[in-house]
Amino acid sequence: MYTVDQGERGVVLHYGEVSKVADPGLHFKMPYIDRVVRIPVRTTTGSMKDVFAYSSDQQPAHITLSVTFSIAEDGVEALYTQFGKTENLYELAITPIVKQELKTVFGQFTAIRSVQHREELNNRSKDAIVNALAKYPYLRIASVQIENVDFSDAYEQTIEDRMKAEVEVERYKQNLERERIEAQIAATRAQGLADAQIKAAEAEAKAIELRSKAEADSINTKGEALRKNPEIIRLMQAERWNGVLPRTMLPGGTVPMLALPAEEQQ
Repeated sequence: MYTVDQGERGVVLHYGEVSKVADPGLHFKMPYIDRVVRIPVRTTTGSMKDVFAYSSDQQPAHITLSVTFSIAEDGVEALYTQFGKTENLYELAITPIVKQELKTVFGQFTAIRSVQHREELNNRSKDAIVNALAKYPYLRIASVQIENVDFSDAYEQTIEDRMKAEVEVERYKQNLERERIEAQIAATRAQGLADAQIKAAEAEAKAIELRSKAEADSINTKGEALRKNPEIIRLMQAERWNGVLPRTMLPGGTVPMLALPAEEQQ
């Protein structure tokens, strides 16, 4: 008897030839005649360190990446026939193809661009690797992750200085834009204040004009009324007199505000 665990399949060999592929569970085999090779079908991650490559501007780099893959359940027999076991597939096919495709894609990026656009580098590398490994239909590539790109210390310092300079330039541009907007706001406020002052001055001038016209109209009306009714003057004098006669009078003088009509004097 033999057992096949979950996450793997058993390739049963009968006299050394593939007889069948066993699913997870308990199975029986002929002693000394049958042999079982277990092939993992669960997801596996392999790491590759110090993959040496040149950027398009001829900067050497050491790249670390990981590849996550699995074997299709219906492709176990084909895998065994071609490679014997998963480890051979990884060493003989996956590793060399991944390295070659990574070098090709990395060579299309400048050093600084590979740093600034790591996601694009990662995606393009994965696409190239998946296409190159498509000749193994039982192989499923789940992900390719570039974990580190290591340049020389001197060049990394150059990249850092350049990125700092670019950040500083961007900050300077943002400050200029902010100052431009603040200047526009200040100019708009000043123009609004000037317009308000002009409107206020125009309103005040109009009010003065209207008051002056009203006063002039009032004076004209009063003058016209007095010309038509001279007795109004004497009435106003009488209303404002306090009733006290002058203590001193000149010879021939008259008592103020007591002038009577001619017929009453007779």
